[in-house]
Amino acid sequence: MPEDSEAQGVLRASTPRFLTQTRFEDFRLKDEVLSGLRDAGFTYCTPIQAQVLPLSLTGSDVAGQAQTGTGKTAAFLVTVFERLLSEAGRKKEGLPSALIVAPTRELALQIYEDATLLGAHTGLTLAQVVGGIDYKKQADILRKGPDIVICTPGRIIDYLKQGIFKPAGINTLVIDEADRLFDLGFTQDMRFILRRLPRYDKRQSMLFSATLSYRVLELTYEYMNLPEVISVTPEEVVVEGIDQALYHVGRDEKLQLLLGLLQREDWERVLIFCNTKAGVDWLTRKLRGNGYPAEGITGDLPQPKRLALMGRFKAGEVKILVATDVASRGIHVEDITHVVNYDLPQDSENYIHRIGRTARAGKKGRALTLACERYVYHLEPLEEMLGYKLPVVWPEEDWFVKDRAGFVRGERKDGSRPPRPRKPKRDTRSRESGRRRRPARKSGPPEPQAQAPAEPEPPPAGSEGGEKPSGEAPKKSPKPRSRSRKRRSGKKARPAESEEKAKGREENLPSEAPKEETPRQETRKETRPGKEQRPTGPPGKKVATSSQPGGVFGLAPSAPEEPQQKKPKKGRRKRKKKPSQESPDDS
Repeated sequence: MPEDSEAQGVLRASTPRFLTQTRFEDFRLKDEVLSGLRDAGFTYCTPIQAQVLPLSLTGSDVAGQAQTGTGKTAAFLVTVFERLLSEAGRKKEGLPSALIVAPTRELALQIYEDATLLGAHTGLTLAQVVGGIDYKKQADILRKGPDIVICTPGRIIDYLKQGIFKPAGINTLVIDEADRLFDLGFTQDMRFILRRLPRYDKRQSMLFSATLSYRVLELTYEYMNLPEVISVTPEEVVVEGIDQALYHVGRDEKLQLLLGLLQREDWERVLIFCNTKAGVDWLTRKLRGNGYPAEGITGDLPQPKRLALMGRFKAGEVKILVATDVASRGIHVEDITHVVNYDLPQDSENYIHRIGRTARAGKKGRALTLACERYVYHLEPLEEMLGYKLPVVWPEEDWFVKDRAGFVRGERKDGSRPPRPRKPKRDTRSRESGRRRRPARKSGPPEPQAQAPAEPEPPPAGSEGGEKPSGEAPKKSPKPRSRSRKRRSGKKARPAESEEKAKGREENLPSEAPKEETPRQETRKETRPGKEQRPTGPPGKKVATSSQPGGVFGLAPSAPEEPQQKKPKKGRRKRKKKPSQESPDDS
């Protein structure tokens, strides 16, 4: 850190509170490393540096707990440079010697920039391996065998499976922001990488995290060589330099209060956090509509645009940056004066990482939190983790400024996406009773019941031998009706037929049986007795069908057939009427 803070016009916390009396020169570092520290303006160590370097420079494994902005990056970079420049870190030709894993691209970029500055005089080569950019270019750099590889888990695993990255020469491993790696779902990826590195007793491992949870400690015990645990509580470093304030406000008035706070506060650079990507897009449009130079950064933004946007924010071209928690681990800007939690974080640990973006390197800063009815339920576990209540500030009526941006398409006022339209489901149940609807009956007269074929009428009087009376034209026999139709009762009798035809019909008709009342239900085939024996040719002959023996579609001699008995007809069952219950007095 710069020794003379007043000369640079920088407001710092008191030296005993932030910086220690330990100098980097006290560790007998190599001249190349000390030259890089002088270029960066570092003379005194921070608490985490003063506790880590005595152990890490001796080759011991370290698990350090400290908040962002406390100098963790410089602590492990100095250790890596010293080890690689010594005989213990002698490089194998064509293979990288050190691997540094970070959870996000922004954090990996920040480590790469710090390593470039601190290691400018060491002559060590660096390689940045992250997703989203320069796939072929990064692969070519890895093939050359750089000394230090700074990466994210996804991209390095891709090169590892292809054989481009060869981990056999790794003798130094650094895992930064380990808790964030677990939060983003890189647990299995980290185990995949660690299993392919040399054994824990053949390399030096260092792990740093804002919180040393049981998940992180399990990883240290499994893949590290009995690490020394060093913890620097947040009260000693960061939170003491941050002025925190909590505002209870309705969800529909959060934007108006934010606009009022931006008018009242004396800010130079503001970082605003939302819980969702949709909320970031919505709030960015709203701030622009109200005249504020705001930009949004989310995980959906392409990597080249994200890098360009972060560069503009660091250079001061962008004054207000709206981001999600993904960006909270890679923003290393010392001039952020205000951090606004537009949404309370769902994970309490993210609150510490958010407010750690301000008051870096001992400076002062403000952290403003807006608690609405949607996210206020996360306030209690947050205060339990901090160990104290956040100071509450009740806004006045004149603090609320009217929104001039108007309606923003595609988003709600709270930043949430509108619900997707659902496909209408088929309503199979009635609304009144909740039962399935019965199909409506067809309108019209009821279907007639099947009846036995009517008996042929005798020939008219005065005709002998089947001869018809003179003066009457012979009538043709009617065509048989469709079998699918059912005969109705009350049909008119057929016209008189010739004696021969009537005689042939009588031969084929079955003998009459006494009529009996039978059920009405019966299949159509069974309700028509003798339909296959209906003659259509001259008497004594009948037409043979393809299913009859004796020929196909020809005339077959008629054989005497036994008369068939009528099958009982079946009809519909009639419901029995319940006998009326008569009172004993009526009887």
